[in-house]
Amino acid sequence: MIGFLRGLFARGEPMLSEASSRDAPAIAPLHAASFRRGWSEQEVEGLLTDRTVIAHRAMAGSTLVGFIMSRQVEDEAEILSVAVMSARRARGLARNLLTLHLRRLAGLGARTVFLEVDEHNQPAIRLYDRAGFREISRRPNYYASPGAKPAAALVLRRDLA
Repeated sequence: MIGFLRGLFARGEPMLSEASSRDAPAIAPLHAASFRRGWSEQEVEGLLTDRTVIAHRAMAGSTLVGFIMSRQVEDEAEILSVAVMSARRARGLARNLLTLHLRRLAGLGARTVFLEVDEHNQPAIRLYDRAGFREISRRPNYYASPGAKPAAALVLRRDLA
C-alpha cells in the first residue's frame, strides 16, 4: 500500500522546499549527471553547510528530481548551480525552482543576482532570459570541451529590487 501511494505522489508535481546537508548524497549524482565536472558529495555537503549558501530542492516522492543553489553575501547573490533530472526537463520545473529561489533571495535582502552559463546551453539561456537575466559580460574559453574549442561563459545579471 505504501508503495502504491508513493507512486501516486511521485507522478504529480514535485514538491519544492529548502535543501539541507542531508540532501548531499542525492544532489551530488544529479549534479554529476548534469555537468561536465560534477561536484562530489563532500563538495555539496560543504556548500550546504556554508551559512552563505541557500538551496532549494524538488522532490517527487522520496526522489530528488531537481535543485538550485546560490551563495549570498550582503545584497548580492550568485547562482552556483541549477539541475533537473533529465526525465523531468522541459516541464517547467527549473522555472519553478528559479522563481521560488529568487523570491527567497529577495526576502533575505539580495538586490542583485549573478550567474554564469555555457554559451551553448540554450535551454538554460532561455530560462534565464525569461526570468529577466541579461548578459553583462563573457569569459572566453571558460568551459573546456573534449575535442572542441572551449566555450565562453556568459555572465548574466538580474536586479531584484
